[in-house]
This record gives sequence, C-alpha cells and structure tokens, in this order.
Amino acid sequence: MPRKVDINKVRNIGLMAHIDAGKTTVTERMLFFTGKSHKIGEVHDGEATMDWMVQEQERGITITCAATTTYWKGHRINIIDTPGHVDFTAEVERSLRVLDGTVTLFCAVSGVQPQSETVWRQAEKYQVPRIAFVNKMDRTGADFEGVVREIKEELGANAVPVVIPIGAEDSFRGIIDLVDMKAIYYDVAPEGVTLREEPIPEELLDSARQAKETMIERISEQDDHLMEMFIDGATPGRGEVARAMREATIAGRIIPVLCGAAFRNKGVRRLLDAIIDYLPSPADLPPVIGTHDEAENEIIRHPRDDAPLAALAFKIQTDKHMGKLTYVRVYSGVLKAGEFVHNSNREKRQRVGRLFEMHANKQMAVEELHSGDVGAVVGLADTYTGDTICGEEHPILLESIEFPSPVIGVAVTPASRADRDKLARALARLAEEDPTFTVKVNSETSEVIISGMGELHIEVIVDRLLREFNVSVTVGKPQVAYREAIISSVEHDHRHVKQTGGHGQYAHMRVLVEPGEPGSGLQFFNKVKGGRIPREYMPAIERGIIDAMAEGPYAGFPMVDVKVTVVDGSSHEVDSSEQAFRICGADGFRDACRKAGMRLLEPVMSVEVTAPEQHIGALTGSLCSKRGKIVQMATKGTTCILRARVPLGEMFGYSSELRSITSGRGEFTMHFERYEAMPYSLAEEIVTARREARRGPR
Repeated sequence: MPRKVDINKVRNIGLMAHIDAGKTTVTERMLFFTGKSHKIGEVHDGEATMDWMVQEQERGITITCAATTTYWKGHRINIIDTPGHVDFTAEVERSLRVLDGTVTLFCAVSGVQPQSETVWRQAEKYQVPRIAFVNKMDRTGADFEGVVREIKEELGANAVPVVIPIGAEDSFRGIIDLVDMKAIYYDVAPEGVTLREEPIPEELLDSARQAKETMIERISEQDDHLMEMFIDGATPGRGEVARAMREATIAGRIIPVLCGAAFRNKGVRRLLDAIIDYLPSPADLPPVIGTHDEAENEIIRHPRDDAPLAALAFKIQTDKHMGKLTYVRVYSGVLKAGEFVHNSNREKRQRVGRLFEMHANKQMAVEELHSGDVGAVVGLADTYTGDTICGEEHPILLESIEFPSPVIGVAVTPASRADRDKLARALARLAEEDPTFTVKVNSETSEVIISGMGELHIEVIVDRLLREFNVSVTVGKPQVAYREAIISSVEHDHRHVKQTGGHGQYAHMRVLVEPGEPGSGLQFFNKVKGGRIPREYMPAIERGIIDAMAEGPYAGFPMVDVKVTVVDGSSHEVDSSEQAFRICGADGFRDACRKAGMRLLEPVMSVEVTAPEQHIGALTGSLCSKRGKIVQMATKGTTCILRARVPLGEMFGYSSELRSITSGRGEFTMHFERYEAMPYSLAEEIVTARREARRGPR
C-alpha cells in the first residue's frame, strides 16, 4: 500500500506547557478546524477528545499523553498532547524523544512558569525545534510583549514574533501577520468564529512595519542571503522570509512566536499554518543513529520507506478491548501488520498483530506504518518502553529513553485477601505503562511499596486501581525516597575467607572509596598491577558493590555518587571464584563506607507559590518553617509569586495549609530539583525510626 502523504508533508509535533496554559484546548481547536472532529470538546465540561481518561475528565487536567492524526492543507500532522503537571513529566519525556517539533504554549498573563522551564529544558536535551504560542490573549492582564521578553530572558531563547496582537484582554480582536503583512480578524458566529482578512488599519501600520523590520533583522542574522538583502535595503519576499525562518527554526536558532485565544477560537488556524511552514518533516532532520550489540559500530538509518525497519516503542497502554497497545515511532522502513520483527533490547522475535492510527483512545486499523509515522501495535507482548523494533535481517539498537527516578512512595495494602492476587497483576500492568511508577516489596515487613513522582501521581494510581482493576487498597503515609552518600575518602583492606570442607572461598582486595560528583552514580576503576587480582574477577567485585549500593549501610536507602578504585588485592588458585569476589566486593564496600562516614540525602523541590499580595508575610514564614529557602520574590499586579527550594518531606499536606493561609486564593506548583544533604539531627531521627521499624515489635 503506497504512502498517502509524501514524507516531506508529515509533521510529528507535540504540545507542551505549564499546567493550565491551554494545551488540550488548543488541540481540540486544531481537531475542529482540520475537520477531525465536528464538535469542540471543552476541558471544563470533561468532554475534551484528548482527555479520555475518567480521572482527566473529573480533574480537568491531562494525565497521559494522547496521540492523534489530522490533516491540514495536504499535510499529515501527528499530534501528541502532553500533561502540564510535573508529576506526569515522564509523558513529556517519552513524547519529546520521538517528536520532530513542538508547540510550546505560554499563558499571556502568567508568562514563563516553572513547568514551562522544565519542558523547555527537556526539549533542548533532545534538540527538538520549537515554536511558541502565547495563549489566553483575551484574559485580564494579558501582555504579549512581556511574555516574549520573559521567553528571551528566562529561557535564553531567540524569540521572534511572526504575528502581533490587535488589542488585548476584552478588546483582543485578532492578529497582524507580519510575514504577509495583513490583519486577521475573528468574528463570533454560530459555528464558533469566522476569519476575516483585511489590510492593516492605519493606526497600527507603523507598529506593524517596525515589528516586521525587527523580524527581518533577526532572521537575517541567521541567513547570509537575507543579510545581503537587508544591507542592500531590498525587501525579501514572503517565500524568502518563510524559507529562512524555517531553516533557522529547524536548526534551533530561532523560536517563532504566535499568539491567540484558543478558547475563543482565535489564532489557531494561523498556528496550524506555522506548524506546516516552520516545523520540520522527518526528512528535514538528521538520520537516526543506532548501534549493534556485537560491533558497537554506528548504524545510520535514513527516513525512507525502502530503508531497513527501525522503530522505537515509546509508550505502553492497556486497552480493555485490544489488550496491550505499544505506541511506536517508525524512523525508517515500513512496519507491516502480520510480519515478524526483532526486538533488539530483548533479543526476541515477535509478530506484529494489528496496526492502528490513534485518535486519543480510539483506533483506526491500517495495514502499514511508514517511515516518519506514529502509530500503535497490538501483538508485541514482550516489548516495553524504550525498546527498538527492527527487521530480523538488519538489527539496530536505538538510544533508549531516560526517565527520572521516583521521589515519593507509599505502602499499599489490599482491602481483602481476595484482592491480593488482583493487586499484584494490576500493579504490574500499571508499572509496565509508566516508567516513573515502581513497585517493590519490603523484604522485612512484606509491605508493598509503590513509588511515583508526587502525591497527585500516587493518588491517580490508587484511583486507577479501583476503577480499572476493581482493587481497593489502604494507603499508608507518604515515604520520601532518601539516598545515602559517603562524606570522605578512605582506603580499606578487606579479606573474605571461608573454609567449609572441599573448596573454600578466598578473595582479598584493597579499595579506595571516594565521594563522586552529584549525579555520577557509581564510578568503578581497576588500578591493580601485576595481575594480583585476575582481570576476570573485576566484574564480580563491581557487581558486589552494586548489590551493596542498592541498600546502603547507613539506613538501607540506595546509595549514590561514589567512586571506587581497586588498588590491590590477592587471589588463591583453588579457592578464589567470582562468587567469593562478589561477596568480598559487597562486604568490603559496606565496611569502607562506614569508615568514610555516611550522610542522608533528601529530595529538594523547586516550589512556586502564587497568591494575593497581602499574604506574602504568612507564606514566607510558612515556607521558612519547612526548612525552605526563598530564591525569588516577584509581583504581577496584585499577585505575589514566591519561588523557593523546600525539602519534599516537609511539603506533604501543603495544599491544605496554603488554602487555609490564603482563604483558598493561593496555588502552588513544585517539581524535583536535586538531592541535598539532610541536617545530621534529622537524618539520625529517620535512621533510628527505620532501624526500629526493621526490628519490629518486641
């Protein structure tokens, strides 16, 4: 079956922003104006197409990324609507890994907010081209120029407006298109809004010309041909401007900025045009690079249908009718229903059952997915998030997706004995879908501990257990995901000798244990000379150290950021073995850490509180009492914005406290920033309580 749309006319885009910036509303308007849906679903009514989960409809927020495909002016646009809430940041991470471009939304009143910065940095990490859309221009306090300034200053982006608004707040009537130099007005009509193009009014002509000149100047800085025309005083045509803007956007040197009011249906069609004009097709981007396990040589795959198959599984979803749906992005080749494929990560041969083009939680069956396409597969039972799917004859391993570690956990207990088995199956399914949700059983207390990115994340998981799997659970108190680290460097000599008749166990090593750089994990080095420890035993020592790090010697929390160098040791011809050196590595490392001194690290959150100005004193006092450090204080009109760093352990129940302080008028957001050392006295309290819990009732 031939491709319906030329690959140059395919756009894989995502919408990302801070919570409540209007991502889902913009997506709904896109679907309406492109004819994909014939009724606009509103988020506040719980009828948005892309917010299909019951929890999303009830809470009015996006929880899981939803994919859909639509068509605009002969172009195929694959859209992924991502959550704004930081607890569901994995959905943004997995989406950005497979997208070719994004539309980043900013509220015209709030501007750049904490989660705006987070998703922006994520997009920079994956080098995804972006365009910006300043939404909610009809709201009181809307300031287009102020938001553009914030994008430049706070995100360090080369933001270049390609439209300017006509009016603001209640008087927002339309936009001036600087590329075509025309005014676009939006008139209220029974079908929503009608679009009317007119010459730019006389009173706005000077400001429009000045804005266009600035735009041309900024683009010329990125394009030699335009620079020559600019110096010569020549006026470039629309085609020249669009070409230069597109090239600079794809290269990440320019961020085109548009504006509108999606809820009022204003500016969305111009945004669709900008997606086609400025964001890349799969063919515009560098070919995907992978490796092969045996040789570790780089393999390049170009986005062509006649190239060998290379696809990445970026999301797992359980559908009550279809079973396990695996969302894939096809980078090269063609994925066909019924064919056998190779999973490079699992080294497994799997059969593709059925293929679907997705529209939120609805599916449209297709026979093939071509290079550049995003779709879903049924039948890949042993495929998980981040796995590479390829042809059996041409294996390739693509770079997987990195996800942040959970920072909060709770113990869950089934309400009845009958729910126990159902709970295990349900948690396994949920953990398969969400890489930032983990499940483990405490070996000492037999408690089931579920961990996630925040209180809301855990709350949604517990709600899904009841609604989707009919499992009722009792939830314990939140538990913070602490980490352990060493304080100083130490050299330690450790000998493992065990004689039990027959072959004994002998292993001896001298190690230098040092604190590592934050985020470095375990750094392991072999500096043994003269073969005093045979090289084949080194991996066993490293595995032993990894075993010990999983449950640190201070309080049993995972260890981080340590540098271990094996400097000397000895072995025995008969009694030495991999097992002996593994035990020696684990026990010796624990002893060395105790000698070096241990400290407890706690997750510290970046918190932003927005509330009326009169509550500033009470809010500052509240955050400081939680060991918080005020980083920034700002005001917008009569609203005060406080930014602080606060330990996660102090933030439980803060939403109720904030409501009480501000009479329900305050709101806050927080996201994980880094791990920091806890005060010794508080750390000792946690360590003592943990030891007593392990010891159990006497």
